[in-house]
Amino acid sequence: MPQPHAEALQSETAVQSVIEILVDSQEGLATVGERLQDQTLKRYFFAESLLRAEFISQLETALRQRGVSRFRERGSTAAVLHRTWARIKSRFVGGDHTLLVTAEQGEDAVNEIYSRAMEIYLPTAIREILTAQAAHIQLTHAFVKTARDRPEAGGKTAPNEYGAY
Repeated sequence: MPQPHAEALQSETAVQSVIEILVDSQEGLATVGERLQDQTLKRYFFAESLLRAEFISQLETALRQRGVSRFRERGSTAAVLHRTWARIKSRFVGGDHTLLVTAEQGEDAVNEIYSRAMEIYLPTAIREILTAQAAHIQLTHAFVKTARDRPEAGGKTAPNEYGAY
């Protein structure tokens, strides 16, 4: 049986990984939003980017309440490369469709990190935050996938802040 200190450290590490992917996600959603031609999708991606910043804040507050004072406030090098590649591809091939494919891949990565975090022991308050955030991210992922698969690759309807259409 893991010791309380080991569980706390494992929990903190998992949440820090979520924060890191959220930083990547926030930046990635803004980058895609900047490049999209469809104005409705553009606004949706910017709103989602802002919501990811709120998610980061919620998790940092929860960690502070548990005595954590240092946070990884940067994303990963791999995510920077992924966004750069998306910019290059969108200039030469595919436009909105290519950007939506890239965004969908990014949301896959976010979902994976949340799933991994939920597999370990987490204090109840943190688990509740992650569960609510993960549910929203899954709705966002589904929306991006649907928008990507539309023939015009940029549908005209975006979900509201709760993921409903």
